[in-house]
Formats: sequence, structure tokens, C-alpha cells
Amino acid sequence: MSEKDLSFHIIDFPPDRRDMPTINELNARKHFMYGLLEVDVTVAKQFIEEHRVQTGELLSFTGYMAFCLARAVDEDKAVQAYMKGRKHLVVFDDVDVGVMVERRLGEKQTLMGHVIRGANHKTYREIHQEIRSAQSKPVPTNGGMPSWFRSVLLLPWPLSGLFNALLRMALHHDPTIFASMVGTVGITAVGMFGKGHSGWGVVPIIHGLGLIVGSTAWKPAVVESRIEPREILNLTVVFDHDVIDGAPAARFTRRLVELIETGYGLDEDRPLTTIDPEESEVRTTQVHV
Repeated sequence: MSEKDLSFHIIDFPPDRRDMPTINELNARKHFMYGLLEVDVTVAKQFIEEHRVQTGELLSFTGYMAFCLARAVDEDKAVQAYMKGRKHLVVFDDVDVGVMVERRLGEKQTLMGHVIRGANHKTYREIHQEIRSAQSKPVPTNGGMPSWFRSVLLLPWPLSGLFNALLRMALHHDPTIFASMVGTVGITAVGMFGKGHSGWGVVPIIHGLGLIVGSTAWKPAVVESRIEPREILNLTVVFDHDVIDGAPAARFTRRLVELIETGYGLDEDRPLTTIDPEESEVRTTQVHV
């Protein structure tokens, strides 16, 4: 079959996606470690549904994941460290969570980045309200980036490749530039397989630590020696293995899962719980690839 025999048509590549290949290249040299988890989110999902029925307000589940991520990182800030050159690490004091929010652009919905600054000092409700506020704002013409930065990202090759190499070098020597733009950690919500089907997202991220929120499905689980139907979230935790070793990554993940599964912070009067890493048993499945 020749090219003339192929049936195809050409469409415009959406402007809000044209810069993504260049952005994804920024972390091309990092070595990522993935944890594939099954997390019981029944408590959180029931709270959100009951609140919707009672008030008509739909609370943000992504906001709850950002809240739990920020609190877990706040207990061990080393997990959000970035390399500065080859001999130093930058450990940020605040947890700035980068999330993707949908905003309306004309008749379409478009995804844009938003950074929840100091998320480790905010309640779940404050994070939820910030996300809803971001979703209601009009889409800026520059996509939320400095105009010069977005323009350079869209340069044709090989100029884009040269800029990418220079920017990667600059970020390696001063990671605060990167954190100021996209946050210190990140969350991507894919839910790719739809409700009721299991699936994890496995993809390199732009942050040194991030969550990829997959789909949820009802599954049988053991709860206090009883088998009960529970709503299980497929969650991927991604670490920069150049900075984080397996043991601290496992301890961080254990704490993160405990916060999510116990519904920490849904009731703002609830005290912070603690766990013994040697004794705690968490209902998760972890697979490193």
C-alpha cells in the first residue's frame, strides 16, 4: 500500500498541549521508582457522597488526595528534596502541591496547572475551595505561564531542544526555579479505565514526588476479620530514585496510605494519628517496576 492509498486527515494540535512534550523532556534523565497501590477510600468517598446529599456541594476528591499528600510530606520533607548540582540537596520547608484543574475555554474544557501553596498548612476544606475557585476562573491567554517561557517552549526544533538542554542545566543547579513554577510535589488524576474498572497510571512525572490517581472499583476486602465490599483506589506513587531510597519511600507510602484510609482531616476536629512503622499493617498491594 502506498501513501496515496491511505485514508487520513490532518487537524491542529491543541495549543494547550503543544508545550507538553518539551516540559516532559525536562526530567528525561531522572530515574523513577514506582509504587502501585490498592488503597481503601471507602471512608473518604462516603463522606463526600453524604456531604453532597446533605448540601448539594460536591467536594473535591483530588483536593483530599492533595491534603493527605501534603500532610504526609510535612512529616518527612526529605521526600520532596531536589538535587542541586551533584553534592547538595534542596529540601523545601513548605509543601506546594501542583494539580491539574479543568477550566472552560469557550465551549471546551481545558486542563491547566495550579499550585496549592503551603498545602501542609491548609485544611481539606481550604484546599477544596481553592481548587473550585481555580476551576471557575477564566483561562489566561498565556496558559498560566510567563509569556516568554511559553513562547520559548513552542520554538521549532532544534531551537526547542537547545532551550530544553539549557533549562535542564539551570534547574539542576537551582531547583527553586522549578518549584516556584510547578510546586514541590504533584498530583495527576487519570481515572483512565473509568468507574468500576481497575487500572493504574504509570508514567514519568515532572516532580520528584507525585501521585497518579487511577480508577476506583468496589472489591472484597478484609475489615476486622470480616470480608466486606470496599471502594478501592488504584494509586501510583512516583519517587525520584536519585534522591529517595526504598526504605524511606516505603515509610512515607505507609503513612500516606494510613491518612487516606482513615479519612484523616475530613472531620477537622479529628486529632492527628500516629503509627508504629514496625507494627502497622496496611491493606495495600505494592509493586515496584
